[in-house]
Amino acid sequence: MKPGALNLITDIAGLRVGNAQDQALKSGVTVMTADSPFTASVHVMGGAPGTRETDLLAADKTVSQVDALVLSGGSAFGLDACSGVTEVLRKAGRGFQVGEVVVPIVPGAILFDLVNGGNKEWARNPYAALGGAAFAAADTVFDLGSAGAGTGALSANLKGGLGSASLVLPSGATVGALVAANPMGSVTTPGETHFWAAPFELNAEFGGLGPDPRAGLGLDLSSRKSALFGPKGGERANTTIAIVATDAALSKAQCKRMAVAAHDGIGRAVVPAHSPGDGDLVFSVSTGARDLPNPQGELALIGHAAALCLSRAIARATYLARPAEGDLLPCWIDIRQGDAKSELP
Repeated sequence: MKPGALNLITDIAGLRVGNAQDQALKSGVTVMTADSPFTASVHVMGGAPGTRETDLLAADKTVSQVDALVLSGGSAFGLDACSGVTEVLRKAGRGFQVGEVVVPIVPGAILFDLVNGGNKEWARNPYAALGGAAFAAADTVFDLGSAGAGTGALSANLKGGLGSASLVLPSGATVGALVAANPMGSVTTPGETHFWAAPFELNAEFGGLGPDPRAGLGLDLSSRKSALFGPKGGERANTTIAIVATDAALSKAQCKRMAVAAHDGIGRAVVPAHSPGDGDLVFSVSTGARDLPNPQGELALIGHAAALCLSRAIARATYLARPAEGDLLPCWIDIRQGDAKSELP
């Protein structure tokens, strides 16, 4: 396996991703769409999810395909981003046909970024407009780090962000991940230099520093973010929300298995993960462009690749985050540059 040409989820032909953000708000929206509907499912493992239309993605539910998926900041307010996308799709005549009516299907998930130094005193909920703008910006190339739904994301000790990665399988199928990383846990080991996902890094995509050489890691759960919120205020102010996708032809039930497997990627890149205060969720998508030569074996490999891509995408989200006025937490690049200066003779 090797990364695709862009090392983005849009290495899967037909998929496009758009971002929109408000720097004063310190929040934003990311939308993934395609020229035609795609099969999708979802698996939730966090204890505090915020979602729209995810029940519809179960294998036994009526609608088998969706028109777009939305990742948004803003906690419950951010669910309105789906309305902005739905309105644009409605005007374009896209959606699920019910008699003479067309209803766009736009599931979404949100993360909590309401306490991150941004101005949240809006007169009107801004997320519908951000959702529409993100959909309009959808393309094969898009920004990572402090962009879209990752604009105001915070991990335990560093700014989080938006990340993506891809892999091309020996069969020729492509797998990719897109994530807005805002976890309760840390993305880096104590000291903030090494990433938990380092064993899965390819081509120095998040710094190439390798795994932390120390043993006994995972016992220190100190968190700058928790300190900002006080003893109990930050228990539900978290979430890692992601999309994994493939061009392999998968059923809704098979997409569900891919989503389940992909959660391993969160567990390998964030410590701790899937906490009661996280809303950890993974959407899974199949464009159906490539038939599976060996359905059972290929599905297992696709799930494995999705987990690898998601781990790498989470690390890339933090690695590419950049400082902005009013930030409450440092970026990885700030810590790394400080370490490099201290190492000078």
